[in-house]
Amino acid sequence: MNTGIPFILIAVLTLAGALAAAMLPNLVHAALSLVLAFVGLAAFYFLLGAEFVGLVQVIVYIGAVAVLIVFTILLTRPASGHRGEMNWPGAVVALAVMAGLLWALARTNLTHAAATATPLTVMQVGQSLMTSYVWPLQAVGIVLTAALIGAVVLVMEEKR
Repeated sequence: MNTGIPFILIAVLTLAGALAAAMLPNLVHAALSLVLAFVGLAAFYFLLGAEFVGLVQVIVYIGAVAVLIVFTILLTRPASGHRGEMNWPGAVVALAVMAGLLWALARTNLTHAAATATPLTVMQVGQSLMTSYVWPLQAVGIVLTAALIGAVVLVMEEKR
């Protein structure tokens, strides 16, 4: 099956969402654009045949993280910063991270890694999460709960 045209369409969708998330001045619109980028990333996983990872992307990132970001934006007051100015330190850090990732990608032998990889089943992932990684899984749940409680406390203090 030719995957060239779907790949290009998904890439354009993902890049448009990511660029809009980074450049839009309205935080709610930027967060919704980030959801669009997450959808594109999930579509890449489905295109590659990694259905489990694609579903986790949809459930965790679109269903939980993106909703948490939108709620956080809506529950907290808007920042009183300068709008329209370029955040140069942030741009430098982003470029440095991108350069590091490109360097690591250039040094990786992807054909050997793909040939030796054994596919995981959903049952193996579930057993691993509930045995070896149960404490990190619980810690993530506690951190997300604390973040939501913190957002509610911030809103309650504003209304007083």
